Amino acid sequence: MIPRLKALKPYLRWVILGGMILFLLAALRDQWREVVALRITGAGWASGAIALGVTLMAHIWSGWVWSWILHDLNQPVTAAWSIATYLKTNIAKYLPGNVWHFYGRVWATHNAGVPLGISTLSVVLEPLLMAAAALAIALLSSPQPNWILPLLSLILILGIVHPRVLNPPLLYLQRTKGRLTNRDASPAAPLGLNHYPLKPFLGELGFVILRGIGFVLTVQVLMPVQGYQVPLLFSAFGFAWLLGLVVPGAPGGLGVFEVTAIAILRQGDSGLPPAVIISAVAIYRLVSILAEAGGAGLVWLDEQRTGSDRPS
Repeated sequence: MIPRLKALKPYLRWVILGGMILFLLAALRDQWREVVALRITGAGWASGAIALGVTLMAHIWSGWVWSWILHDLNQPVTAAWSIATYLKTNIAKYLPGNVWHFYGRVWATHNAGVPLGISTLSVVLEPLLMAAAALAIALLSSPQPNWILPLLSLILILGIVHPRVLNPPLLYLQRTKGRLTNRDASPAAPLGLNHYPLKPFLGELGFVILRGIGFVLTVQVLMPVQGYQVPLLFSAFGFAWLLGLVVPGAPGGLGVFEVTAIAILRQGDSGLPPAVIISAVAIYRLVSILAEAGGAGLVWLDEQRTGSDRPS
């Protein structure tokens, strides 16, 4: 049975890639129908191009922040390798299940010489810190008084990633696995954080801020954005992006982000016509997909040029 699975392994990559491309094309097709019906001025196209660049920059930044998480776990990976791995795996989020980008990062990190437990922990910590950052941005920019539940959720997440809370169960699981697998093996390096991941958390705040700027610029594709509208746009983006991140089974948050953003902006005092809200959210999905596909494409081109994807 195992030899057969090994024989099928080379084809699995192509199956996943093919499925990823199909879902990506379907997402682009669905959003493109709404985009082509819009009338966009030259200034609007310029704003959209800047939004695309800012969104791509956000993903590059997030890949760099992931290297900070690995450094906090005593794994000295380079920023270049971390960014490249992040960008080329991130597009897999549009596959069904919304977990394949995490799976790809775990195995890429493990293949680079990082223990599997630490690889997995780094990939778990990243969305937790992202979720905390999105909650923080949404709370700071929200004009609504209903902040108790989000604030409690933020405190809970920030508490979970504290070494005094996180390390004990991780060490217990590590020791239990060691006893069950090989009693005579030399003990592995302790699994956990040596200090609070403040720097990665601040880095994820930067990621969410960049994504929020991209969202505001996307709205400006259709109409000028006034200063009083910016906080609500940031708050709506933060909550919508967070739900798209945590809701299981939604590839890349497709559908979840759009419905949430539209509901918040239509209920809030945004001053935006409903048609602008719906169209802006559709354009932002297109911008996000293009940025993620562009990032993966740039990494692929660089690997073709250098002939290597090994960390350095």
